[in-house]
Amino acid sequence: MDFELSKEQQMIKKMVKEFAEKEIKPIAIELDENARFAEAVFKKMGELGLLGLPFPEQYGGSGGDTISYAIAVEEIGKACGGTGLSYAAAVSLGSSPIYYFGTEEQKQKYLVPLAQGKTLAAFGLTEPNAGSDAGGTKTTAVLEGDEYVINGEKCWITNAGYSRTVTITAVTGKDHRGKNIISAFIVPTDSLGVSITCNYEKMGVRASNTCAIVLDNVRVPIENLLGDAEKGFKQFLHTLDGGRISIAALAVGIAQAAFDRALIFSKERIQFGQSISKFQATQFKLADMAMEIELARNMVYKAAWLKDKKQPFTKESAYAKLFATETAFRASNQAIQIHGGSGYMREYEVERYLRDAKLLEIGEGTSEIQRLVIARQLGC
Repeated sequence: MDFELSKEQQMIKKMVKEFAEKEIKPIAIELDENARFAEAVFKKMGELGLLGLPFPEQYGGSGGDTISYAIAVEEIGKACGGTGLSYAAAVSLGSSPIYYFGTEEQKQKYLVPLAQGKTLAAFGLTEPNAGSDAGGTKTTAVLEGDEYVINGEKCWITNAGYSRTVTITAVTGKDHRGKNIISAFIVPTDSLGVSITCNYEKMGVRASNTCAIVLDNVRVPIENLLGDAEKGFKQFLHTLDGGRISIAALAVGIAQAAFDRALIFSKERIQFGQSISKFQATQFKLADMAMEIELARNMVYKAAWLKDKKQPFTKESAYAKLFATETAFRASNQAIQIHGGSGYMREYEVERYLRDAKLLEIGEGTSEIQRLVIARQLGC
């Protein structure tokens, strides 16, 4: 068993780390404070090939593996959780469904510009009454001639305000059991009847673009159907499995940032004549943080490795997502505690890590849903 990163993976880690520290970290506080999406940063990320990192070169990508992509998400997330979320969503949720289930024509038309960073990608699954219960989707798509007419509403959709297209899920009929048949469609955001508003006031990941989408008699050609019309549900479950690896990697990045800040502060903060890093209470906190972060990172790498080997990874991606996101919240909370009163202040950044980490326990399947996924994979 080889735990060493390949030369290519080490190069990607170095490149993304340097980019994130130079281009993202210095503006992270301002992005959070103003809830500003760093459009210029994403243009540079596109130029570096990061938005196409795990896709083949024939589709405008960089030909990297899932581990390399997870490394990139971690490094970007370490600098800014909101920016990391938009990056992860663009690749794992927005572009990946087109790569895995699209026709060759769809890949050339839609995936290539996404992988090249000419636009961002969005995935419209969540609805006001269909979050964890994705099977309860209310958006409908009715076939009329050679077009589908789509009506419905999507909420909390990452990157929709900066995307030329959004892949949405919609009910197209009933199966023999009377359950909804859910299909996926590529919808150009400038289509007549598409309305996108991006005015959510969020607790955290404020640098990510989050929008509501209303689809009012939106017509898309039949060739915009993505994959098998009757397997849309399975398609987005597969998409979510891969997305959970990226969210877990983002959580590791946030947790690492919180730990790094806490360790430095503990060595500088003097109380009772010595640095607080000398106190056992602080040492135990730091030891637990370091241990959990390392375990979470290893779980991310294992899930990514399984995906690259085309082996089943549903259970492992749920392990990674569950453990890493809860680790990120615990590490951020302990970082604030180690900072004391300073930790409550924006300038020390650890309070932002806590706010950003909380979303990761909710999005891409809540912690409760991850436990259900794991239990079912165990045969319960």
